[in-house]
Amino acid sequence: MSERAIRLNPRLDPRDYAAAYARDGVVQVPDLLDPDSAEWLALALEHDTTWSLSLKTPEGGKLFSPQEIAALGRDELGRRIQAALHQAGDGFSFVYLAYPIIKAFLSGQDQGHATHVLIQFFNDTPFMEFAKAVTGEAGVTKIDAQATWFRPGDFLTLHDDTGEGQRRAAYTLGLTRDWRPDWGGQLLFHDPAGDIERGFKPGFNVWTVFRTPRNHSVAQVASYADGKRRSITGWLRDDPPVK
Repeated sequence: MSERAIRLNPRLDPRDYAAAYARDGVVQVPDLLDPDSAEWLALALEHDTTWSLSLKTPEGGKLFSPQEIAALGRDELGRRIQAALHQAGDGFSFVYLAYPIIKAFLSGQDQGHATHVLIQFFNDTPFMEFAKAVTGEAGVTKIDAQATWFRPGDFLTLHDDTGEGQRRAAYTLGLTRDWRPDWGGQLLFHDPAGDIERGFKPGFNVWTVFRTPRNHSVAQVASYADGKRRSITGWLRDDPPVK
């Protein structure tokens, strides 16, 4: 296992963010981690991560490993991506790259990977207490995570994060540098009329946390985007921890 650690920015005080979260149901915490921790995570996603394709299929969401992608072949893979795009026209759909942190960690795959150290950090007492203090969700028992990479053309359509287990809040930890706002990829919040209440462009070492259920989406990344929209995403949950 890695001897490196992920550390919370020692200058952060959850009281600086709790009032905004209580009022708006969403808040951003800049510079969540100390600089070395954020850099280590960014480098791991750049150089040490085997990405799979997360794709909406008629049967539900599926994660295709690099081996499964190769077995499908270019034509079949293209057909399935086109089907996901078509489904986005009138329903929930998504296409992006993902790394399943929890699954990899529990299976012993990629031991010492920076994201595995991060998930342990998220579930240790100091960060759990920080997250509970920001959100006011004292009953949170665990925090899960996956790494995501939205490439040009990738998207996540409107949804509210209702799902299996008790998701008290959702979060993203941005690991995206120098992102232009016209490149798309914004995390967007939608009101009941369909208008955009608020939106955040991808950023670096910024923790965005919001109360669930809440309608939101990730805008499709523009075909001309010249950056890499990467982040860690997941939920603060109050269902029993995995034994």
